[in-house]
Amino acid sequence: MNVAELLDGRRVCVCAGSGGVGKTSTAAAIALGMAAGGAKVAVVTIDPAQRLASALGLEQLSNEPRPVELAGGTPLQGELWAMMLDPKRTFDELIDRLAPSPERAEEIKHNRVYRELSSAVSGSQEFTAVSKLYELVNEGEFDLVVLDTPPSRNALDFLEAPRRLTAFLEGRMLKVVLLPTGLGMRVLSAGTAPLLSALRRVTGVDAIADVTGFFALLGDMTESFRARAQHVEELLHSPQTAFVLVTSAQSEPVDEAIWFRRTLREGGLPFAGVVVNRFHHDLRTTGGVDGLDGELSAALGRELADRVLANLADYHVLAERDAANVARLRDELDPDEPLLLVPQFDDDVHDVAGLLRMRQFLFASDDERAQLISDAVS
Repeated sequence: MNVAELLDGRRVCVCAGSGGVGKTSTAAAIALGMAAGGAKVAVVTIDPAQRLASALGLEQLSNEPRPVELAGGTPLQGELWAMMLDPKRTFDELIDRLAPSPERAEEIKHNRVYRELSSAVSGSQEFTAVSKLYELVNEGEFDLVVLDTPPSRNALDFLEAPRRLTAFLEGRMLKVVLLPTGLGMRVLSAGTAPLLSALRRVTGVDAIADVTGFFALLGDMTESFRARAQHVEELLHSPQTAFVLVTSAQSEPVDEAIWFRRTLREGGLPFAGVVVNRFHHDLRTTGGVDGLDGELSAALGRELADRVLANLADYHVLAERDAANVARLRDELDPDEPLLLVPQFDDDVHDVAGLLRMRQFLFASDDERAQLISDAVS
């Protein structure tokens, strides 16, 4: 199976995994490959380091999708778009969309609690990110949205944000504050101020008037937030969505991938498969290094030949390690859940040429992939 088959009929591809395993490059290569096949694809990152922009040959990305023209005129049957989410701006746009009037929206955005909430409170940034994802899918402009998430543990905040926001909006503090005019303030003043302690710890906001004023401005918009959170939750669990785990073949990233796979299973989220980057294939099974001693010695001289053979021995150790780790990972998967290997390249993937090379392995048939691997390590 390849990525095109894995994503057939899907509207969302969520790339998740630990940091430093090539997740952003994989997301970009998947988006590029699907666009090459004729789809209109948006690849979205929340990584402020602009790695996605660099890989695509762009100076920077903004909070709105922009078309990507690949260097060298690489042909695409479809369209490739890219964006970097700005959580604060996205939150502001969400307020503009849900407020009953522009005046109410401006009041909310100038409220001290909102300014802290939209930039500091745990879950608010993640919620706006998945809310933007929902908009991109719901508006129907793109055939596929590919999302590059934070590292695994942070990705859980991302996935749980809709549920946490819903729980907050349905919680006791909000119900107290929204009691009939004036009563909420009196109740808070009479002894329920500890309900605000968590908000104060995170935001530094200590004025009860600021808090009650914020929720009064929010008013019946809370129902709109609750409905949106529910829609986002449904999207993440929908058959239209595919979670693709990205890992390297090293022990710790594989452990993280196994943990995250179990987390997805427990949460009922639609897992599609695994991409293992930077895999060291065993040269002795793909091209053969036995009998090279004499040939290398004749071609390079004894000293250099010995160094080459020592390097091959070290590589074989890495190959055995990678094979054992991937076997552990494969044991965790169901038989119908694919595991795609992308070999260790000579250089890091940091530009369009590297993405195109990754795309070959991700979108090849099983037979084509075997030949590519043999060519890559021979």
